[in-house]
Amino acid sequence: MSEEVSYTVDELAKLLKISKLTVYDLIKKGELSSYRVGKQMRVDASDLEAYKQKSKAATINLSILPTEVQSSSIVITGQDISLDILARHMEKELRGIRTLRSNAGSLDSLISMYQGHSDIVSTHLLDGDSGEYNIPYIRKLLIGTSYLVVNLLTRPAGLYVAKGNPLGITNWTDLQQKGLRLVNRERGSGARVLLDEQLRLHGIKPEDLVGYNNIESNHLSVAAKVASGEADVGIGTAQAASVVKQIDFIPLIQERYDLVMLKKLENDKWIEDLLHIIRSNQFQQELLAIASYDLSLSGQVMYET
Repeated sequence: MSEEVSYTVDELAKLLKISKLTVYDLIKKGELSSYRVGKQMRVDASDLEAYKQKSKAATINLSILPTEVQSSSIVITGQDISLDILARHMEKELRGIRTLRSNAGSLDSLISMYQGHSDIVSTHLLDGDSGEYNIPYIRKLLIGTSYLVVNLLTRPAGLYVAKGNPLGITNWTDLQQKGLRLVNRERGSGARVLLDEQLRLHGIKPEDLVGYNNIESNHLSVAAKVASGEADVGIGTAQAASVVKQIDFIPLIQERYDLVMLKKLENDKWIEDLLHIIRSNQFQQELLAIASYDLSLSGQVMYET
C-alpha cells in the first residue's frame, strides 16, 4: 500500500465497519497512528495496515482465552452525569467490558442507536398530547428493532431564573411576559422538546419569544447565561441549578429519564448484569449523593418489545 494514501475518521469508520467514536478511541489510546491536517485527523494507509495486522495477531492470541475475559466495547450515549457513574460501575463490575461515552441529546441518541452507533442511550422526551415520556418517540424511531426500556431515574425539570426571581416567573404561561429574554437548548435535546411541547400546549408562538434561537448545548451553559444576566429565563434540570448558585430553579415537571437497549444476542450477556448494577444499593446511593434524583422507578422495565 502506498504511504501517500490516507484516510479520514469517517472513511476509517466505514472501512473497518466501526463507529467514529471507536476510531477516535483507538487514536487516543495510541493503537492507531494519526496526524492532523487542519481540523481533520488522518491516518496513513500503511499505519492502517499495521493496525490490522496487529489486530489479527491479537485476535489469534485472544481466541485461546476464556470467553469471559475477552474485551468488548459498549457505547453509552447521553448527557447526564449518572451515565458517567454507570459507565464506571460497568467497567468495574463487568469483566471484559470497556465503556465509551458519547454526549448527545435525546433524539440524536435514539438516532445514533438506530444507525448502529450506540449500545445504550438515555432519553427524556415528553409527548405533550399523552403526557407520556419517551415511549412514543422510541416506537417511532426504532422501527423494526427489538428493544428494552428501563428507567434510570426521574428528576425535576423546569425554569432557571435570576436569584430571587425578580420577574415573578412561576409557570409556562409567564414566558409570554413582554421583553422576557430566553436562552434555549438545541433541537433534539429533551429540554428543547419539553419547552416546545409546553409552548404548543399553551398556545405560545416560539417566534414571539425573545431569545428562542439563542442556543446552548447543555444545562450548565443555560444556567450560566441566566446567572450572568444575559438571559432572564432558561429551561433545564435541578442538578445544574445546584451547581450555579446565582440562580433560582422553578420546578414544573418531574421527567422520566430512561435507558434504551437493543435486544440482540450479543447484548444478552451484559443486559442482565447492567440491570443488576442499576438496581444495586451501591450504585443508587452514589446517585443520591450527587443530585436530587428520584430512584423509586430505577431499574424498572418501562417497555419491552
